[in-house]
Amino acid sequence: MRIAVIGGTGFVGSRLVDRLRANHHEAVAHGRSSGLDLLTGEGLRDALVAADVVVDTIDAPSFDEKAIPFFRTTTANLLRAAEQAGVGHIVLLSIVGIDRVPDVDYYNAKVVQEALVREGPIPYSIVRATQFMEFIDKIVDWTSDSDSVRLPTTRLQPIAVGEVVDTLARVATGPPLNDTLSVAGPDVFPLDELGRLTLRARHDRRSVVTDESAGLFSAVPSDAIVAPSGATIGRVHYLDWVA
Repeated sequence: MRIAVIGGTGFVGSRLVDRLRANHHEAVAHGRSSGLDLLTGEGLRDALVAADVVVDTIDAPSFDEKAIPFFRTTTANLLRAAEQAGVGHIVLLSIVGIDRVPDVDYYNAKVVQEALVREGPIPYSIVRATQFMEFIDKIVDWTSDSDSVRLPTTRLQPIAVGEVVDTLARVATGPPLNDTLSVAGPDVFPLDELGRLTLRARHDRRSVVTDESAGLFSAVPSDAIVAPSGATIGRVHYLDWVA
């Protein structure tokens, strides 16, 4: 099976390409470094030649309102090119709970992207994941200084990126779901407590201050981005991973 991974040199995409190749599939990584520009459509025709499946793992360059036109344009270009190339299945990586967070521009942009895929001409599968364990350190640093970290009590259910990649590989090599599959880690933490656990594991002496107005996740309702009913739950526990 020939699978074109858009964003295939990025954090998730590169891991997916490796996983697919290890499973004896012809996975090809596409991104700016390979001459692909989704905003203009440059390189799309060559990227999708003979592809059976295309997986979209790209990220927007910003978390603000600019993400909406970015995803609208890139997704429309990808769908148009995939239809012309005769691609039979498009897989989109998305985020759990985006339709329950109206006050975050980036999540609204992902809602737009999902809608285009659902309403598009290609049979599809959407894989929604909770926040990656590998990104928790970055989330902690968003609202930190040399002495403390300010975090709200928004509940997160982090998942190891390897388990997301496993799910993407399985979905990409199977029949289109024409539906959404959610994946999440096994444990739920208030973000402030997750910050304390992370700093402790990193031997970081900064203290965590609970602040319901701090950072992007302050705009997220308490349980909006934890696993919904029917989600696939991973096996990697955050405390084991961070240790």
